[in-house]
Amino acid sequence: MAIDSMEAGVRAPDLGADDVLTRDTPGFDTGELQRLDSAHYLHPFTDHSALRAQGARVMVRGEGIYLWDSDGHKIIDGMSGLWCVNVGYGRAAITEAVARQMQALPFYNSFFNTTNVPAVRLAARLAALAPEGFRHVFFTSSGSEANDTAVRMAWRYWQLMGQPQRLAIISRRNAYHGSTIAGASLGGMAGMHAQGALPIPGIHHIEQPNFAELGRGMSEAEFGLTAARWLEEKILEIGPGKVAAFIGEPVQGAGGVIIPPRTYWPEIQRICDRYGILLISDEVICGFGRLGAWFGCELMGMRPDLIPFAKGVTSGYIPLGGVLVSDRVADVLIDKGGDFNHGFTYSGHPVACAAALENIRILLDERLVEKVAQETGPYLKTAFGALASHPLVGHAESTGMAAGLNLVRRKGATMHDCEPFARELGVGMLCRGHMFDNGVIMRAVGDRMIVAPPLVITCAEIDEMVGRIRVCLDLTLADVQQRGWMQGGPGEPTLR
Repeated sequence: MAIDSMEAGVRAPDLGADDVLTRDTPGFDTGELQRLDSAHYLHPFTDHSALRAQGARVMVRGEGIYLWDSDGHKIIDGMSGLWCVNVGYGRAAITEAVARQMQALPFYNSFFNTTNVPAVRLAARLAALAPEGFRHVFFTSSGSEANDTAVRMAWRYWQLMGQPQRLAIISRRNAYHGSTIAGASLGGMAGMHAQGALPIPGIHHIEQPNFAELGRGMSEAEFGLTAARWLEEKILEIGPGKVAAFIGEPVQGAGGVIIPPRTYWPEIQRICDRYGILLISDEVICGFGRLGAWFGCELMGMRPDLIPFAKGVTSGYIPLGGVLVSDRVADVLIDKGGDFNHGFTYSGHPVACAAALENIRILLDERLVEKVAQETGPYLKTAFGALASHPLVGHAESTGMAAGLNLVRRKGATMHDCEPFARELGVGMLCRGHMFDNGVIMRAVGDRMIVAPPLVITCAEIDEMVGRIRVCLDLTLADVQQRGWMQGGPGEPTLR
């Protein structure tokens, strides 16, 4: 029998805005959606006062590499959602696989000595795709949880190896490993650390292998070795017997698509081997074809012990993450460990695993990883690299389906001779605004502009994307010239 909420003494919710969320009429009331958004929805990494003033952009549909907002604007998604929609939008096969699994078994946990069919099948599939020596996987719901799990596994491994004092984890400045307390501590983002007691004890950082920023006076090869040896210096500073692991993204994604010199990762591997520490390759962004290989570590000359992943494993259709665990670690955890007291309600969620299986089938059947390696990745490198001729661009670079360029106040003979804008001017955000307004999503990391389009993008679509980027660079250039921010202009600011 229905219970009247007022008679039961419970305040009835105000559902007066339901029409805007459920109506069948074509189109959307953007203003009302923005009002509701500002009233109720706290967004990640957002200045909510600024968002309230301008209103959120409401995305309503996606197909291939394109998105449409509630006002009908068609936009190239140059960021694959958030580094994740590798197979593009509108894949009916994934939604159908999800629907079938929802009908059969929408959920059961992996505690109490139970399992489910999609989780088992996905674990086996991932073991077959992983680099040699990886036969086990631990499932999570996100990349942040995956990196937390990698830390717990590293600590437990050394505890079982009779070296419980090995607790220190070394990461890099400007790295991103998630926004949980452990993930944010691992990451080297100063802005995140400033908003709490971060990093937690035992997390240490070295400089990033950013040749453009730090490599003046060296060749790329020389800088790669120098940057890697910062790890050895930190190990010796802490004490080799106290270090559990080093964690790094093969290419630093959210930090600005920082592509290390070829000499960097082999030297990191040598150092890890010398001191016996675990190597964690954070593949949350780089995995599942983003760089033109199933996992970025395969391209970099590294042999990791743990591989956190997420994003591209389902192309973002359903949240899923995990850690591929090497035999070195798994054998110890299994044979010596007893209970591993770690896990999540949604570890191995059957619906998420069903989505991942279908997503991986698409990646395999359409040979999208090979396409990035052999066709579209090299094409993007040439097309995007041509943007370096623009007066506002210091240098442009790419690897696979990830690319970045630096906006500069004055171009120089080399990337090290370019002069940056003052940080407080926010030229990158100015440029990002032009991108959104002119039909392409390009992310701003300071004054570095980055893209990571879906792996399904064609060469013709790359041309369309790069053409729109060039138009937006022209608009940004006109803005900064009008404001007197280019070198030699009136009212030029004091540079840092």
